[in-house]
Amino acid sequence: MNNLFADRITDVPRSFIREILKDALQPGTISFAGGLPNRDLFPLEAISSASEKVFSGIGRDVLQYSSSEGYEPLREFISAQYAEKGLDIPVGNILITSGSQQGLDLLGKVLLNDGDGLVIEEPGYLGAIQAFALYRPEFIPVTVDENGMDCDLLAEKLQQHSPKLFYTVPNFQNPSGITYPNANREKVAALVKKTNAYFIEDNPYGDLRFSGEHQTSFKHWLPEQTVLLGSFSKTVVPGFRLGWIAAPTSLMEKLIIAKQAADLHTNQLSQCIVHQYIVDNDLNAHIREIVAAYGKQKDAMQSAIEKHFPKEVRHTNPEGGMFLWATLPEGASALKLFEIAAEKKVLFVPGDPFYINQTHKNTLRLNYSCVDQATIVEGIERLACAMQELGCL
Repeated sequence: MNNLFADRITDVPRSFIREILKDALQPGTISFAGGLPNRDLFPLEAISSASEKVFSGIGRDVLQYSSSEGYEPLREFISAQYAEKGLDIPVGNILITSGSQQGLDLLGKVLLNDGDGLVIEEPGYLGAIQAFALYRPEFIPVTVDENGMDCDLLAEKLQQHSPKLFYTVPNFQNPSGITYPNANREKVAALVKKTNAYFIEDNPYGDLRFSGEHQTSFKHWLPEQTVLLGSFSKTVVPGFRLGWIAAPTSLMEKLIIAKQAADLHTNQLSQCIVHQYIVDNDLNAHIREIVAAYGKQKDAMQSAIEKHFPKEVRHTNPEGGMFLWATLPEGASALKLFEIAAEKKVLFVPGDPFYINQTHKNTLRLNYSCVDQATIVEGIERLACAMQELGCL
């Protein structure tokens, strides 16, 4: 029966991270693997109160079909948030999606034919690689590090290819935690401006900055080419699966058609509840609480790494977000380290899934957002023991 499957699905692997999360449920296991927000910071009582107000205020209409574009008061809030950051995004250019992950799928559906060029960060977000892979593009990986995107390599790749799409997470990147500095963004934008491609700025972590200075959106340099993706998953709750796309008008028309074909509209009830929560509460104060907690958790992980990891292991120092990236000595295998670490009941994500057609990488992603400080220290000690057993000395 396997010959009944479409070609597009046979080339896409299961999510490595989703498979790891099954192991994270084992008793005594410390997991740095998932990209999970801290459940202790979910505004449970406020969400419960907002839900009651929605049912008593809107009533049965909240259970009815709704517009494909999304709940207009929520879109108005998003537009106003962009305005506070100096970006003019009209409500009509905002589409509510079922998480920003659906935004990736809709963009791939609307823009990519088999073999179309797609510039992607390396290492890059696994969820984007998986979403776009369904549309069978030619992935064009470009290296990113603490200095941002490698502009020399990008210029070289643009001489060889004519990409239709660029995908980036320039703020506290998943998986590395790095942020593109403004000087690098301006250089990247100058190169992209010479193309006819759309530039996706995926920004789920942008509000989670606990040190350093906010950087400028690519929309500033590429107003007609930039597509913005956002999400309430990291600032309110992930379970509602609420995100959005902010796109130029000509692209938005096609995205709405794709959205209608996919699911008609995003869950109306969750949109109304989140909007009511925002009306009744100080979202910025809630975000400050998250930022304070994550900053302490990152500091705990960084301090533990510096104390316990072999000195040959390098790591990034994120100014926000949820992830830290470690690099083992040349020739060491993060997959082999994963096997040893799993026996010691500590989990992480090896670097391999974040690269295009590369294996046996010496890199790994560590998440600090959903583990308390004491557990972080214990987990890093276990992982350090696994590194020593692997021979990372």
